[in-house]
Amino acid sequence: MTSSTASTVASPAAFSAGSSAVPQPHLLPLAFGDLQGCRKPFQQLLAKAAPPEGTPLWFAGDLINRGSESLATLRDIIALGDRAVPVLGNHDLHLLSVSAGIRKSKKGDTIDDILAAPDAADLLDWVRHRPIAHFDNGMLMVHAGVLPQWDAALTMELADELQRALRAPNWKETLAGLYGNEPNRWTPGVKGIERLRLTCSALTRIRFCNAEGAMDFSSSAGLNSAPPGNMPWFDVPSRKTADITVVFGHWAALGLTLRNNLIGLDSGCVWGEKLSAVRLAQNPAERTLTQVDCEACGTPGGN
Repeated sequence: MTSSTASTVASPAAFSAGSSAVPQPHLLPLAFGDLQGCRKPFQQLLAKAAPPEGTPLWFAGDLINRGSESLATLRDIIALGDRAVPVLGNHDLHLLSVSAGIRKSKKGDTIDDILAAPDAADLLDWVRHRPIAHFDNGMLMVHAGVLPQWDAALTMELADELQRALRAPNWKETLAGLYGNEPNRWTPGVKGIERLRLTCSALTRIRFCNAEGAMDFSSSAGLNSAPPGNMPWFDVPSRKTADITVVFGHWAALGLTLRNNLIGLDSGCVWGEKLSAVRLAQNPAERTLTQVDCEACGTPGGN
């Protein structure tokens, strides 16, 4: 599969040198697309964007896996301290599942160096305690997307339920129960592990759904690959998060997507295309995009 990257490029931000200082509330966040262990492009992009000291750095999930430097990339993000705001993606959850013996490594995985690290337990504990969604100043960041029936408040409520379950002592049992495509649609009465699985599927895996919000996972290609009766989750009429800005990654074949209320940041770095970062402002005219070219840094498998 080859990803496509949109060419909607704003002027690179004129920033001063950054550091790992504690985020300052008046500074606009800088949001990064899926790193997937592509450390060199990440370092280049951070240097090129040069955010001011204390700028919050948002990461749309999939920090690791497929790229050749998963361990070093993970350490870089951890070293940023509270300045880093990553949400969990499907590859990050896959790392936890392999470490717990729930899943086996797949062809193309590059997580062995994390699992074999002398401080692997601490690294995995850090990953497990990252949020599933993040909301601040009218902007919601998730890895994949949001069901059309969910507004920001419900999304954060469901994300909090899932992240608390993943931080609990029985987290391995919860994680094992998150795999599967059913239920694929939201009903307020869904409970227990099915509720958590539905939340996880939406926030870390969704691309297409129908007008009623039933998710279809049969395609991971671009917009023209929508299964019959389906559309991109963000194009569902009357989507309840249309009044805020949603920031997401996950969909490399979609490419960079910049709309007034939508920022899709996975521009296919691990596929040898680009790594993107957007300076987030509520006013779309004040947003700036910075990109670097990527040489293929791994052997990508499915997203």
